[in-house]
Amino acid sequence: MSQATDLFVIGGGINGTGIARDAAGRGLSVRLAEQGDLAGATSSASTKLFHGGLRYLEFLELRLVRESLREREVLLRAMPHIAWPMRFVLPLDPEMRFAGHSPVSRLLSVAMPWARGRRPNLVIRAGLFLYDTLGTREILPGTSSLDLRRALEGKPLQDRLARAYEYSDVWVDDARLVVLNARDAAARGADIIVGARVAEARRDGDGWCVRLADGRAFRAGVLINAAGPWAGRVIRDVAHLPSAERVRLVRGSHIVTRRLFDHDKAYFLQGQDGRIVFAIPYQGDFTLIGTTDVDHDGPPDQAVCTPEEIAYLCDFVSRYFRRPVTPADVVWTFSGVRPLYDDGSSSATAATRDYVLSLDADGPPCLHVFGGKITTYRRLAEAALAKLAPHLPGTTAAWTAGVPLPGGDFAVDGAGALSQALMRDHPFLTPGWANRLVRAYGTEAAQILAGARTAADLGRDFGATLTESELRWMIRQEWARDANAVLWRRSKLGLRLSPEQVAAVEDYIASERVAA
Repeated sequence: MSQATDLFVIGGGINGTGIARDAAGRGLSVRLAEQGDLAGATSSASTKLFHGGLRYLEFLELRLVRESLREREVLLRAMPHIAWPMRFVLPLDPEMRFAGHSPVSRLLSVAMPWARGRRPNLVIRAGLFLYDTLGTREILPGTSSLDLRRALEGKPLQDRLARAYEYSDVWVDDARLVVLNARDAAARGADIIVGARVAEARRDGDGWCVRLADGRAFRAGVLINAAGPWAGRVIRDVAHLPSAERVRLVRGSHIVTRRLFDHDKAYFLQGQDGRIVFAIPYQGDFTLIGTTDVDHDGPPDQAVCTPEEIAYLCDFVSRYFRRPVTPADVVWTFSGVRPLYDDGSSSATAATRDYVLSLDADGPPCLHVFGGKITTYRRLAEAALAKLAPHLPGTTAAWTAGVPLPGGDFAVDGAGALSQALMRDHPFLTPGWANRLVRAYGTEAAQILAGARTAADLGRDFGATLTESELRWMIRQEWARDANAVLWRRSKLGLRLSPEQVAAVEDYIASERVAA
């Protein structure tokens, strides 16, 4: 049995890797086990935004919104390669009627009977005012008004839409966020184990004995259950702990189409069912549309975007765009299961997105992590360590605010200059290729390209600018174990490669793993 660690983390999503990074940076010994791939489930299936949650204001989740808004710029400064500011256009639809079930919509139906079934523009503007003022803003511009009849942003929209508000949030590459947290944790001493399911965890004396499905066993002083959609299974079937707390599994599905508009802003669209859907520029040539909110009954790893969800999202955005979006326009779909804390809400949409940390200290401590948003993952990690502090004497103070993730050691507005520097040092790079590398690896892109004077120096070309040098980096530095890990999580190059090219990537990874 390996040397005991202070913490054993179950789960390699954003919460697990965020906690591992924070703890390792405080001098704690950490081991993390992930049953599949890092970001292999919920954490790679988000809408890919650091956002305050404008819609959450309707459900009076002010603490969550305030914390999220304040985090946006903290995170942006730490990862300017994988996150960047984005403006969102919120069209005001004069014909919109919806069935709202939030506390605010119920209050409006009483206070403003004439507005029943609507979000009056004044209320929307008030919400955006709160959005601008609840959080600290130094980088992101505030809300402004937009005349859609004159603006470029109005050209893709239907004629009835004349006015809009425009506000700021932040785009983030969610799967790379997880991988970079894991890399930083490892650089600070954490042991990251990928492709290893925890079969059993039991209290043994003053600590935990954790056994993996492959037979390896470890000891730790504290167990952290950050298994996301599998958190309930860990409680019941792995750790065999009594608990009345439950996870509510809510499926969020997205569709990707060819580019629907020729600008770099996103749309925030209101639906007649009270929900909202985003239409976001994606990977240069595509548009990301989502998300749905439906209770999920099956295994978390079998979540798929159903034909009904595809039709729902197409119909939703077709109410706004001049050219209808149909299922035939969809080039890719993805779905994730959000592990929300079951607060008894009547609908999946109304269920809280806030995180809940539950400490079982009846013996060696076990911390269960429920819910949470990608935007608040860093604060969740700090809260987890604060909750465990009485059981971890001598732990140092919080440190992650403002500390860059690997490759993020440059200015928020410095990606363009970094791309230019790469092209100067490696003249064979095209602007698109250089920008892609910077947006994935930041300052570490120079290590992938080191010594290359021609494209041939980077080894085999797998297509869409994916080279052997970059593929080796993902295998050796980022725990990539198969083609899906490379093409749909650490990059989105699966949108651009043929089946034959995908097979070549899979074969190369298999040969590298055998050689290792």
